[in-house]
This record gives sequence, structure tokens and C-alpha cells, in this order.
Amino acid sequence: MGAMTVVHDEVVPARSPWSHTLAAGDHLRIVDLEGNQAVDFLAYVAADPVERYSAPDTIAARGNIFLTTGSVLMTNRGRPLLTIVDDTCGRHDTVGGACSCESNTVRYGHHTKHQHACVENFLLGGAPHGLGKRDLQSNVNWFMNVPVEADGTLGIVDGISAPGKVVELRAELDVLVLVSNCPQINNPCNGFDPTPVRMIVTRPT
Repeated sequence: MGAMTVVHDEVVPARSPWSHTLAAGDHLRIVDLEGNQAVDFLAYVAADPVERYSAPDTIAARGNIFLTTGSVLMTNRGRPLLTIVDDTCGRHDTVGGACSCESNTVRYGHHTKHQHACVENFLLGGAPHGLGKRDLQSNVNWFMNVPVEADGTLGIVDGISAPGKVVELRAELDVLVLVSNCPQINNPCNGFDPTPVRMIVTRPT
């Protein structure tokens, strides 16, 4: 990899949304600053958001539900969207989905209905780009540990990340990225204590 110049560097507070448009060739480095923080992630072709990250196409192309270095995130039209070029965590989730006020109610009780959730973050982040609820789909959960048991049961358990762990992606197209720095406090995906993450965008020089 040649020389890279930092073009954006931002700490995203706990529980907050974030969005950014990457030019083809840009790298996005996501840093888990304090460890065990899930980062929910959606991506769209910037010029035509109808084409977007597709979990089924990505899983089929990879032959695996977990992502790590070398994994390519595919669009719903079968094109490479982003490639993982560095990963010090080792495994990331494609099937756990994003928390919502509705799912919190079902899973954890009606008293959690008021709690902020990733779906709300995605809507807040997508609104300035003309995206709404119909534009949401299955997302990636960076740093989130969702093992699959022998009987097919999914678990949301303590993460395998740690302070300073990173995942770095290269944009293969111009890509709009939406992030929810997950606010969930009812399961171990954030160690029951959501924390900030850092987003660093670099560009080849």
C-alpha cells in the first residue's frame, strides 16, 4: 500500500450516529477505543443508493457468515463495494442485525421501549442523504460476537474485541457509509456500557 493522507478523523460519541461519503480508493479505519463496542454499519453506492450492501450476496460470495481481512462486502447487484484490508479483531457479524425500540420491547420487556437504538441512529444518519426506513436492510456489526450454535441458535455474547482493535476497509466505489455506534445496554454486545469509537478516513497520495 502506498502513502495515504488523512482526510477525516473523528471520534463518534457513545450511542451516536455517523455518516460519511468515501471516494473510491479511500480507506475507512474504525477503532474500538475502549473495547467491546459494537459498531452497526450500512453502506450504499453514493451515486445510486438503490444499490447497497447486501448481506446475502456478501455471505454467498465469501462462503462464511463472519467477516475478516480479505472479505469483500458485495452490493445487491453483485459488485464489490468495500474490502477489509486490515483487521486486528478477527471476526465480525453479518446476521445479528440492528437493535430497535420494537426489538428491545420483545427481547427485554416493555420498560425498554423508550431506549434509543441503532435503527433510530440509522434514520438520523440517513435523513440528510434522503434515506428513510425503507432504505434500511441487514447490516454489518463490526466487533460484535454472534456465535452460531450447532442447532442454529444465535447468541449475543461478550465481545472478542479489546481497546485499540481496528477494522479497515477500502472503498471499491464511491460509498455512502452509515454508522450507529450501538447504544444497546440490555445485552453484552457493548459490555453493557456503550463507548466512543474513532473513524479515520485516508486517501492515496
